[in-house]
Amino acid sequence: MEAPEPTAKDNARRLASRALFVLAVVAVVVYGLDQLTKYLVVENLPLGQPVPFIGELLQLRFVKNSGAAFSLGSGVTWIFSLVAAGVVVFLVASAHRIRSITWAVVFGMLLGGTLGNLTDRLFREPSFGQGHVIDFLQLYAFPAIFNIADIGIVSSMALFIVLTLRGTGLDGTRPAREAPRARSASEEE
Repeated sequence: MEAPEPTAKDNARRLASRALFVLAVVAVVVYGLDQLTKYLVVENLPLGQPVPFIGELLQLRFVKNSGAAFSLGSGVTWIFSLVAAGVVVFLVASAHRIRSITWAVVFGMLLGGTLGNLTDRLFREPSFGQGHVIDFLQLYAFPAIFNIADIGIVSSMALFIVLTLRGTGLDGTRPAREAPRARSASEEE
């Protein structure tokens, strides 16, 4: 007796399961690397002192950031905590719609990075919801100091833009392009 052919519903379920698995793995890897590197920085680097890592190109400089990118909004840390929590809820609630591995990577990087910085805001000094994010990577001539979570977030946004410009849906499909129609004899005149 032959096994029945998988239905479209079976294929969709399999794709969704695979995408959720990839999303979860990417999120755990980004989150884990972020928290591990922050732990190592806090335990081993002096606050504010540059430590050459790759010469002048990349230095490690441990700072505590109460704001967002470029330390903007340092007086409203709790708002960033609420926004990050909202992003996490949105990503988790939307994850079931993903069928594309590439979109799963986007959501996983964004989820892992957002959770990494949210963990800092919730559990680091000075208080719950107002904790300072640990930043430590400084590129030559780049005005901001950042961390692994930030890399995950920015990389996910870059990939998001590429997928959006290409018209790739959450299921991985792209709309078919219309073939140019042939001109009639009256249009050519």
